[in-house]
Amino acid sequence: MSTPKHPETACLERRCMRDSIRDTLVSRILDGTYAPGERLIELNLAREFNVSQAPVREALRELEASGLVESQRYRGTRVSAPQPADLQEAFEMRAVLEERAAQLAVPCSAETLAFLKEVLKKMHAAAAAGNASVYAREVVHFHRRVVEASGNRVFLHTWDALQLEVRMQIAALHVNSELPHYARAHDAILNALREGNGVQAGQLLRQLIERFLATVVRATATA
Repeated sequence: MSTPKHPETACLERRCMRDSIRDTLVSRILDGTYAPGERLIELNLAREFNVSQAPVREALRELEASGLVESQRYRGTRVSAPQPADLQEAFEMRAVLEERAAQLAVPCSAETLAFLKEVLKKMHAAAAAGNASVYAREVVHFHRRVVEASGNRVFLHTWDALQLEVRMQIAALHVNSELPHYARAHDAILNALREGNGVQAGQLLRQLIERFLATVVRATATA
């Protein structure tokens, strides 16, 4: 008889499955595999990914929060076209929040600085390889850790509610060729945090997010 899994282990496994399913669905929506208006059926997706419906349902909820799918009564969940306005509003909120979070994050613990350094190394590698999906994931890890280090739980809750995992994937695909430039911009942010200069780190974060957003807006306008 198999040993029951610890609740925390089971929760982590389901979260990993949800994230994997979410990322796959995002890629399919963005590359046109799923056309706008196409219905996504939980049961069929659960069978395809060989999982229960729970992680599929959670993944679809994240996509709905980010505007990539829409759920309607009696019509189910259907693919929506990405809306640039949704991305812009989320990133504008993020820029303001992260600037203040960086100010509160200093002095950063040695553990936090080591984590950011390791994530930044992965960001550079992904950017050099042109892997927008991995780059987006590592950027989210970097920025979320800064917000977490602020110690402000409301900040972190608000940041999480922006569904930046999905939105960063959308954005990164539009500026794939410029990812090395944006990865390098994080070096100065980490240096400022390491030196205990939260004001400078916050300013650099806000400027980076605003420049990145401007580039994405231009790219989507000409797409």
